[in-house]
Amino acid sequence: MEAILAVIGVGIGALSGFFGIGGGTVLVPILLLLGFDFKHAVGISIMQMVFSSVYGSWLNIRKGSLELGEGLFVGFGGFAGGYISGYITPFIPDRVLQFVFIGFVLFALVRMATSQAHGEESETRSLSKALLFAIGMGIGIIAISIGVGGAIILIPILSGLLHYPVKRAVSAGLFFVVFSSVAGLLGRLVHGEIDLMNGAILGAGSLLGVWIGIWLKEHVSNKQHKNFIVGMYTIILAIMVYKMFFTH
Repeated sequence: MEAILAVIGVGIGALSGFFGIGGGTVLVPILLLLGFDFKHAVGISIMQMVFSSVYGSWLNIRKGSLELGEGLFVGFGGFAGGYISGYITPFIPDRVLQFVFIGFVLFALVRMATSQAHGEESETRSLSKALLFAIGMGIGIIAISIGVGGAIILIPILSGLLHYPVKRAVSAGLFFVVFSSVAGLLGRLVHGEIDLMNGAILGAGSLLGVWIGIWLKEHVSNKQHKNFIVGMYTIILAIMVYKMFFTH
């Protein structure tokens, strides 16, 4: 099982670097298929996200594709929301969390499919710092409760509503995951809901994968990148629907 998890970690890390997600949107369904229950899968996913998001954001800063700016306010909101989620999740049934998960993947799919792939020359819109913090906190509460970093929700907002170039939105999304996943990890450590061994194995594998994913991101066009993101969301949605309604 350890070798399988390490290989999965490399794959999830590559997806994190390329799509700007923490990886939970893909990892949670895979762990469910491997026999983990939902809340253990969420805990392992959160730990892996800490590894991939911290390393990936550092790489993006070095490459000049991540500007901190407004992302800090969204990130601090995500940290607060991610920590709060640790006090909410134990009281919510797995089935409800799974429906929430599907709902947000569907939102992301529709938002990305109907938005333009903005280039670097596009003019981005700005929001107040308080509103950015509130958006981050709301995303953090919901996302960490379902085992994702929140980028799957944030990237469509940045690209579709605020006109961020796709690659900048992806880098900002992964940076957001740093805050939400670290907060989520702290909250679950308090409640003893983290499988440290399996989380560390996946996290270590994801470090190599993140480097690969970010390298690939720099070698595709904005339109191609957007199409890949839409395709990924479609696959994730299909896996979760299959798991919930066609397996027992």
